[in-house]
Amino acid sequence: MKINILIVEDDEAISNLIRISLGIAGYECKQVFDGMEAFNLIKKESFDLVLMDIMLPGIDGFELMKRIKSLNVPVIFLTAKNGLADKITGLKSGAEDYIVKPFETVELLARIEIVLRRYSKNNNCIEFKRLKIYEDERIIKNGDETIDLTLKEFELILLLVKNKNMALSREYLLEKIWGYEYMGETRTIDTHIQKIRKKLDIGDNIKTVYKIGYRLEE
Repeated sequence: MKINILIVEDDEAISNLIRISLGIAGYECKQVFDGMEAFNLIKKESFDLVLMDIMLPGIDGFELMKRIKSLNVPVIFLTAKNGLADKITGLKSGAEDYIVKPFETVELLARIEIVLRRYSKNNNCIEFKRLKIYEDERIIKNGDETIDLTLKEFELILLLVKNKNMALSREYLLEKIWGYEYMGETRTIDTHIQKIRKKLDIGDNIKTVYKIGYRLEE
C-alpha cells in the first residue's frame, strides 16, 4: 500500500529535495507552495501525512493546522523557526512532530516512520475503492469521513474485503463472525449486508450469489 504525503513548503528547492528523498523511500508525494492551496487540497483529497512549513504565503502553518485539525491528518512541521515558544505552539496545535531546518534526510525519514507507525498507516490499513479499513483500531473511513459501524458490521465488511471476488456462503459468514455457537438464522447476514451497503455506499460491489451468499467485487 502506497503512503500519500503532502509537502507544504514555499521554497521550491527544499520542496523538490524532500519529494525526491521521499520518492526514493517509496512514498507517494504531492507538493503545494501556498497555505490556502494546501487547505483546499487537504479538504478534497486523502493524505496519510502532511509535512508543513510554518512561514507560508496565503495562510501560515499555525493557521492551516487549526483549519485541518478536525480532519485527523497527522502533521509534521518543518521550519526554520527554532525558538522554544514556536515549538511549543506547534506541538500544542496538534502537530505530531516539529523538525527544525536544516535537517538530515535520514532524520526526516525516521520521524515520518514513527508518526506513520503511531497512526498505524504502515501495516494494518486495507483499502477498497475509497474505503480505508484500519483493522487494529476497528476504524473504517470513506475518504476522510469515519463511518460508524457496529462490531459485527465491521467484521463482516473486513471479511468480505479480505476475500474479495470470492463467493462466501451465509453459513461461512455466520461461523466466522458469530461463531460456532450462534443459533440465529442466516437472514441475520442479509440484514447486516443491507446496512453495510447503505452506510458504505458500495451496494453495487456487494453481489448476491443465488442460493449461496455474497461476493465483494472490484
